[in-house]
Amino acid sequence: MTPIILTIYNRPEHTKRTLEALKANTLAKDSILYIYADGYKEEEDKEEVLNTREVVKDVKGFKEVHVVERDKNIGLANSIIGSVTEVINKHGKVILLEDDLVTSPVFLEYMNNMLDRYEKEKKVFSITGFGYPDNLMKIPSDYNYDVYFVPRAGSWGWATWKDRWNKADWVIEDFEEFKKDKKMRKEFNKGGDDMSDMLIRQMEGKIDSWAIRWCYTLFKNNAYCIYPIKSYVDNIGMDGSGVHCTEIESFENTYLNQGVNIKTPPEININELILKNFRSVFQRNLINDTVSYIKKKYKQLLK
Repeated sequence: MTPIILTIYNRPEHTKRTLEALKANTLAKDSILYIYADGYKEEEDKEEVLNTREVVKDVKGFKEVHVVERDKNIGLANSIIGSVTEVINKHGKVILLEDDLVTSPVFLEYMNNMLDRYEKEKKVFSITGFGYPDNLMKIPSDYNYDVYFVPRAGSWGWATWKDRWNKADWVIEDFEEFKKDKKMRKEFNKGGDDMSDMLIRQMEGKIDSWAIRWCYTLFKNNAYCIYPIKSYVDNIGMDGSGVHCTEIESFENTYLNQGVNIKTPPEININELILKNFRSVFQRNLINDTVSYIKKKYKQLLK
């Protein structure tokens, strides 16, 4: 059974809900769980960091539980990269969740099934359990499969294998070439028009993202991520409580997938209409939500 990593920081209530859902999974009792707790960055974070660590003390319901509490804050990106590298080098594959992801009871079954199904398919680098809700992304009515392929990795409940993970270039050695090459940036943006700008912001130290660098790894290897049509994951962190996310309601999945008999496409390729609709998630809808959030905060300030 594929081991699970859960990364936590300073949100005890979110962590509690994430753990409760994960423990309710049908394969939880057969799975090893690694919990990585980052150290507090500011003194004002200390209390909530300690409260969150209390939530994961004496966790039951899994085959094994290992808790790693960091003395210092290393940040989200380094925490993810370090924990995945450590566990994946030991076990060969890994499933990762952050502290604000509520999963379906069959999430682990889906992830393990997909990891087994695509282990030898070297063009598949990543699997995610999160699917975008209908209000954000429409699937063509004549599409008869339960998953699809896109060139952008999903980071909300995902999995990969050691041989793919170890291809990542976290320092982006060819960044200067990428920044100067318009064609290269255009190709990278096939997964969404925000991707090149996000990578540039990462390399300029303006954001702290492992995910955009993982997306770049897929791009450099002409590889894909698998997404489910119906989501196995609900992101409950878009409530303004997180360090790296804002208050956005449109990503909410009120119904989570309960199916494990997955019908997969016969070939690994991109459905162009699905990709078009997928790209729209990172254009119109995200912009609208961001504008709504700014207006809401502005009204609060006026009050």
